[in-house]
Amino acid sequence: RDVERSRGLGDVYKRQAKLTGQNCQTRPMNTYKRHRFPPDIISYAVWLYHRFNLSHRDIEDLLAERGITVSREAIRLWCIKFGAIYTRRLKRKHRGYGDTFYIDEVFVRINGKQHYVWRAVDQDGDVVDVYLQARRDGAAAKRFFMRLLRSHGSEPRKIVTDKLRSYGVAHRELVPEAIHSTQQYENNRAEQSHEATRVRERGMRKFKSVGQAQRVLGAHAAVSNLFNLGRHLIGAKHYRDLRVSAFAERSKAVA
Repeated sequence: RDVERSRGLGDVYKRQAKLTGQNCQTRPMNTYKRHRFPPDIISYAVWLYHRFNLSHRDIEDLLAERGITVSREAIRLWCIKFGAIYTRRLKRKHRGYGDTFYIDEVFVRINGKQHYVWRAVDQDGDVVDVYLQARRDGAAAKRFFMRLLRSHGSEPRKIVTDKLRSYGVAHRELVPEAIHSTQQYENNRAEQSHEATRVRERGMRKFKSVGQAQRVLGAHAAVSNLFNLGRHLIGAKHYRDLRVSAFAERSKAVA
């Protein structure tokens, strides 16, 4: 049952779209066909959810403050449907990753069972891939490495991990030419990238299913990469220019 089904957009929703600070599209793409609200409102709500640690109720209140009445259930369905679409588009248009991968895993408890979030980031802090698995043995490590090779297109020059032996198995069988470093503290970049997972997990009061966790973490990583601009390394004007470019890329992904 579509909680937001209705006929036409109507002038009232065109006016509401302008209240979000974005231009209203009078002829939306097929992606938004049969949706009651304009694409600008839908994409804005989905972006808020994946960019910030907000709940569906929080976004409902933010939109209501701008005169847009939409239920939290509609926002939840938007995030499920369009979040996956935006994620695929952002990944296709990504500018590319570095040649050094920092790989680590962290446990999450879902429905009383322990799972592991495998994550790889490059030297610039971009998330190369995030994958949820039930184990962290050699087979799980090889499965994750194969995903990395498919997404990256080539073998990395260097991989940095902790001393978990599963990484050695995957390294020897899949990327034997790459440098494998397990020095203490060198993998802090990957370990710190897990902080966003913990923040999101607390905000959602734990993940409810494996599919939900994979969907949310994947979309969060794609949006985070887009706005990973290295604010501490550049000047204010350069940062603002990069942020404008990031918003332009986001607009293309949701069009």
